[in-house]
Amino acid sequence: MPTKLLTIPLIPSLTHEQSLLSEGYDWVIGLDEVGRGSLAGPVMVGAAVIGKTQVEAQNIPEGLADSKLLTEHKREALYNPLQKWCTAWAIGSCTNKEIDEWGISYALGVAALKAISQVETELLKTQSSEAPRIAAILDGPCDYIDKVADTFDAPSVPLPVKVHTLVKADRQCASVAAAAVLAKVTRDNLMVSLAKKPQYLAYDWASNKGYGSLAHRNAIKEVGPSDLHRLSWHL
Repeated sequence: MPTKLLTIPLIPSLTHEQSLLSEGYDWVIGLDEVGRGSLAGPVMVGAAVIGKTQVEAQNIPEGLADSKLLTEHKREALYNPLQKWCTAWAIGSCTNKEIDEWGISYALGVAALKAISQVETELLKTQSSEAPRIAAILDGPCDYIDKVADTFDAPSVPLPVKVHTLVKADRQCASVAAAAVLAKVTRDNLMVSLAKKPQYLAYDWASNKGYGSLAHRNAIKEVGPSDLHRLSWHL
């Protein structure tokens, strides 16, 4: 008997978010990371909040998809519409030096908590009654957020959040896809801006965004790493 393969949709929906809202949560935060595998620059985690308004309207910005399946031009075109669509959004980050000191998983947790803290602060500005219940959908199989919460380096968050992990969430959940695109565009623009500085010209970050392209690796061999490289990655 042939094995039935699980198909992952290419167009994100609000099915998972709607399910969480039906369980009594007031808001859902989609979370996704960018820059995990980069050799230089920060790691970032995007947070995008949606609620009943978006679920009832089903007005997902046209063209939203897994950020890795979109061209740079399409991601840029979605950047402003996604900001308007989300109830709140934020990008948390950790520097290359923090990654070197803590390790990538811990740094991701801290970055995620920074983003969660920012969006929750925005939500509380509009909340007039009791504290809302908040759920989060985190892309991937590993909950790196709860592992870091309440540690010395972790920022405090105004409200508790229940983290749900989901593999390929950026292909299934519109909130997570939105978070990924917002974070990707933010980080890419930062790396392009840094690439223009004289001390970083050799690394071609405008094209590789800090990832390990051949040109980038050859530049590290020729001129050595910069102050923005992750030295713990044995460059």
